[in-house]
Amino acid sequence: MPETTVPLIGVENLKMPEWAAVDETVAEAGMVKAIRTLPSAVAIVLRLAWRTSPRLTLLAGVVHLLSGCVTAFGLLATANVFIALLESGPTPERVLQSLPALVVVVGTYGLRALLDTAVAAVEGALRPRIVTSAGDEVTAAMVRVRLLAFEDADFRELARQGARYGVRSIEMSLRWLADLTSALISLVAALVAAGLLNPWLAPVLLLAAVADGWAAAKVARLNYRHYLDTVGRNIRKGIVEEVATWRQFALERHALTLQEPLLREYRRITESLMREEVRLAHRSNMVRLAGRAAAGVGTAIAYLVLGLLLYGGQMELALAGTAALAMRTASNSLSITMHAVNSLYEESFYIAFFQRLLVESVKRGPVKGGVAAPEDPAEIRLESVGFTYPGQETPALREVSLTIRRGEVIALVGENGSGKTTLGKLLTGLYPPTEGKVYWDDVDLAGADHESVHANIAVIAQDPAEWPMTAEHNVTVGRLGRDDPERVAWQDAITSSGADEVIESLPAKEKTVLSKKFDDGQDLSGGQWQRMGIARGIYRDAAVLVADEPTAALDAKAEARVFAGLRHASRRTTILVTHRLANIRSADRILVLEKGRLIEQGTHAELIEEGGLYHELYEIQARAYRGE
Repeated sequence: MPETTVPLIGVENLKMPEWAAVDETVAEAGMVKAIRTLPSAVAIVLRLAWRTSPRLTLLAGVVHLLSGCVTAFGLLATANVFIALLESGPTPERVLQSLPALVVVVGTYGLRALLDTAVAAVEGALRPRIVTSAGDEVTAAMVRVRLLAFEDADFRELARQGARYGVRSIEMSLRWLADLTSALISLVAALVAAGLLNPWLAPVLLLAAVADGWAAAKVARLNYRHYLDTVGRNIRKGIVEEVATWRQFALERHALTLQEPLLREYRRITESLMREEVRLAHRSNMVRLAGRAAAGVGTAIAYLVLGLLLYGGQMELALAGTAALAMRTASNSLSITMHAVNSLYEESFYIAFFQRLLVESVKRGPVKGGVAAPEDPAEIRLESVGFTYPGQETPALREVSLTIRRGEVIALVGENGSGKTTLGKLLTGLYPPTEGKVYWDDVDLAGADHESVHANIAVIAQDPAEWPMTAEHNVTVGRLGRDDPERVAWQDAITSSGADEVIESLPAKEKTVLSKKFDDGQDLSGGQWQRMGIARGIYRDAAVLVADEPTAALDAKAEARVFAGLRHASRRTTILVTHRLANIRSADRILVLEKGRLIEQGTHAELIEEGGLYHELYEIQARAYRGE
């Protein structure tokens, strides 16, 4: 087979992902701008830390402060050692006289080590608590937002940025904030110690250290620019890894003999990424070299000033060693400070997304404390209801008015995109109408407590959730805590849906875990999953049941059994959404939608006699069975 020369998944960055657009600001911003925007992000992290554990947060600050004070004290104690040894020339007597000062120096180093250990211990206890608290906060906010929020592309993107990257950035910011605090305290300690030795040394130390800080910030910016330049290729690399190794692609991967083409594609992408990595390493090394050269010049200037101070008699020779040590401490501290500031700036955007997500989730949350909806409404009434999806201009539904009475079996019919599924969500309060009102009895669902509404609905989806639970729990999760000691409701649900046949075929019957993510897990076919979803909806035993294409993946025999089971549950108000019109002939009423409008309604016989859209759709399907 000849090698393909056309990329299966392109490498070229034709367009940067939308979620990375804000990162361009990070990559292009200068250091001054980075420092100005940091306080708000740091404040969010500190507030979260204080709310999580005030005691540990305060303890971390105190230990950091003590560590810096010990650093300054150690530098001054070192000066005393040099004075004792070198003031009038080193002699055995002066060595003995310097021992107390030397013990103090050793003690400060030991104490600094203990304090550093204490800092690590406090942060190790505080950081997991903060990350857990942040994760809990954003998960609690997300899990409670209304269903419609997930139809909004902007909110979905905000959720991805704020939830996935926001919590990670909070954790990373805690680490960078700890490094920044330690580095700043050490820097201040070195500057104070140098200033006490001679006022000219403090500004000289900054001169010597700025170049190192610049190089660290520049390298960090290069790394981030590299990330943005290769993000598209890394996404494509992940996709190729999936299709080349994941189980869901295995059948066609082998049947289409795609193993070698996929391997070539993987190598093509990884080699391009490797070249970028080599180029980045080269540029980073050049920046570091320039930074070290500039730092060398700065250090030379610093030592020149130090020499002038010694030459002019403004500093004793014995203090020169301490001054050199302070220079080195300040240089290292400033380098760490600049790198931490740059990294904090990179994370600050995602922390802002985290905060914004919490605010938006509250705005999009359910109504609490509203009027309780009736548990089993005598009628559901729509008055001039219209609905438009977020970001869309064309309404999905227009001017729909109808009344559904308790116990009715209503079928929603229409071509794809006619608004059937949307209408089902409006009837159950899952979506709020853009226009008009939806009432359960006399309760307007817009002001009703959402939990009181949702507790009394059941939804059977065309593509049901494949819960990674046992088969039993996949059904009983429909109504957790339902009182069913004799398992009568369980048996009725699995029998009416045909799920009993699925469960009977499983190795551990209802105790079988339905997920291949587990060693002893079992996967199901699309039709089997649909039966489990139908059983779940029936077990929920809600007053209002919406079944949206519940038998799309079932064979004719299984489909007939399911519809018989749904009709058996006729004490519920049942809404059926289906394209298979033969199954709804016995519905109490059929509603026909076209382009978002309700254009026909009546029984099967009435609509056939009218000769409208329903008659046309029914005849198209009937002719296929009659062989016409």
